[in-house]
Amino acid sequence: MSKLEGKVAVITGATGGIGFEVAKRLGKDGYTVILNGIDDEAGAKRIDELTAEGITAEYYGFDVTNEEAVTSNITKIGEKFGKIDVLVNNAGGLGGRSRFEEMTTEFYRFVMALNLDSVFFASRAAIPFLKKGDNATIINYTSNAAWNAGGPGAGIYGTSKAGVHAITRALAKDLAEYGIRVNAVSPGTIDTPFHAQIKSTKPEVFASWKNNILLGRLGQPEEVASVISFLASKDAAFITAETIQIGGGQALGI
Repeated sequence: MSKLEGKVAVITGATGGIGFEVAKRLGKDGYTVILNGIDDEAGAKRIDELTAEGITAEYYGFDVTNEEAVTSNITKIGEKFGKIDVLVNNAGGLGGRSRFEEMTTEFYRFVMALNLDSVFFASRAAIPFLKKGDNATIINYTSNAAWNAGGPGAGIYGTSKAGVHAITRALAKDLAEYGIRVNAVSPGTIDTPFHAQIKSTKPEVFASWKNNILLGRLGQPEEVASVISFLASKDAAFITAETIQIGGGQALGI
């Protein structure tokens, strides 16, 4: 019997990439894992994969930028289990590239909604249930772009991730009195489908990225999942308002 039996972890954007590895890792840690996504077919497939490994998992399909959908689904989850122990705000993305002069308001709002509104919506909805959790915690994702403002055309992505960095600390202040911890991870270049297009069209560029990483290689999704596993655990019970870089030294910009 797992020592974490009965604990519930909600992971947004968990049907692929880092999110799925996080769900798998937390499932192996003993959590009941609740996966969110917008591809219901992929969600069903992922649940089958997790179940085959003895992990208790469920899928809820909703768009994290839709306030009503986030609130109603997180509430359903919390009411079903009576609590939420871990919320991993994994959903997010670049959304495309646009220089500011040509940037449409629609694109601006989409990227901000995907990366920042989603964290606010999910966290707000989960707080009443996190208050009933054990060693309850929220884990967000920021990025090197939050500090360096992103590459060409990724300025609004960097802006949104800077917001995630700030809201992580703000939530930590707001929720400390309830014993709810809030931290963030900042993955560097991780070898996931997120980079599939450039990997297939410009393999030499993709291969060169490791030259900017002190450890000389790209990260693996499992290496992000292991840090999130730690932050969710009681081993991290005295850690809050922190951001952990998972980039092999990439943030130093060699």
